Amino acid sequence: MSQIYFDQMPSPIGPLFLVSDDEGLREVRFELEKRPHEPLHDWVHSAQKLAQVRHQLEAYFSGELQAFDLPLKPQGTEFQQSVWRALTTIAYAATTSYGQLAQQLDRPTASRAVGAANGRNPIPIIIPCHRVIGSNGTLTGFAGGLAAKQWLLEHEMKCQGFALI
Repeated sequence: MSQIYFDQMPSPIGPLFLVSDDEGLREVRFELEKRPHEPLHDWVHSAQKLAQVRHQLEAYFSGELQAFDLPLKPQGTEFQQSVWRALTTIAYAATTSYGQLAQQLDRPTASRAVGAANGRNPIPIIIPCHRVIGSNGTLTGFAGGLAAKQWLLEHEMKCQGFALI
């Protein structure tokens, strides 16, 4: 198993806990999440290893970045991976529903499974699960809380067309 690195950073939606290995970013965790934030005994704190992640997240939060360019290594099933890849195709400041995402994956009856995979996204914000809303337009679950989801969507709408990248 490869070495795991971690770092923390402040953000407008609360502290973020970042986890990577030498191949890519594995997780972004919110303070509100039920998963423990304590690193395992063999994890290494490394601001340097996660500097590019921090830089791009800071640029996103300041409205200067709309598309992330980071090596990602989310851990999940083949179906979850397919949902997460589909999430990365949702345009900045756009939204889609679980049903629309299921249609995109050629699994029109799998909206609940898509929702479950969306909820297990280990790299929120960068894999933009916050852009998925209920079929009636309501905000639905988000690991960082609905207030954070609303903030992210409003931030993207406000910054749309103003970013450098």
